[in-house]
Amino acid sequence: MPVEPLAESAFIAALRGLSARYWGTHPFHHRLHAGELDAHGLRTWAANRWYYQSMLPQKDAAIISNCPLPEIRRQWLDRIVYHDGAHAGAGGIERWLRLCEAVGLDRDEVLDERHVAPGVRFAVDAYVTLARTKPWWEAVASGLTEMFAGHLMQQRVADMLAHYSFIAPEDLAYFTNRIDKVSGEGKDTLDIVVRHCVTREQQDRAIAALSFKCDVLWSMLDAVERAAR
Repeated sequence: MPVEPLAESAFIAALRGLSARYWGTHPFHHRLHAGELDAHGLRTWAANRWYYQSMLPQKDAAIISNCPLPEIRRQWLDRIVYHDGAHAGAGGIERWLRLCEAVGLDRDEVLDERHVAPGVRFAVDAYVTLARTKPWWEAVASGLTEMFAGHLMQQRVADMLAHYSFIAPEDLAYFTNRIDKVSGEGKDTLDIVVRHCVTREQQDRAIAALSFKCDVLWSMLDAVERAAR
């Protein structure tokens, strides 16, 4: 006998209920925000996080390639442009490279991925694989960590400026530029997931996909913490 789908409010509550598993609560992030990282720790974090940022356009391109709905493809295309930039020298990835340089990394050593920890590479690549191999709506649901990100970014800007005197406000442009953007994306993504995940199976898979993404992010910081010792 088919299981009845969750009411919209219950479905949304189940998705939002995963917020405690978001990487904002990871011990490494607590140390970052408290100003407890040394130069090596900051550089390890920045170089490894760059790998995640650099792969987001490929993840989003995979979602588009799997999606038969032109209205969703049009909406999702903006995410690729946002990270890659409309032209060379622009975009979220470029802003993250600026932060890498601010903490003492050379651009070339970030781009050649010499500092990327195996655990980070494995976790990020698994996330991209999910987007390539699962239904588009499931991959979209995995990105609902956007719902949890805005406040963390605001706090990160304030804490990094307070504790790391060599970092200037303009070096944190990735975060300051992203705060408003991610809030809007989180709402749009939730609307898409609620609208297109209408069976109980789809809802359960959407919740599981978001749980998987939380595991990806947590695993990344586990690997960064080990590499930063």
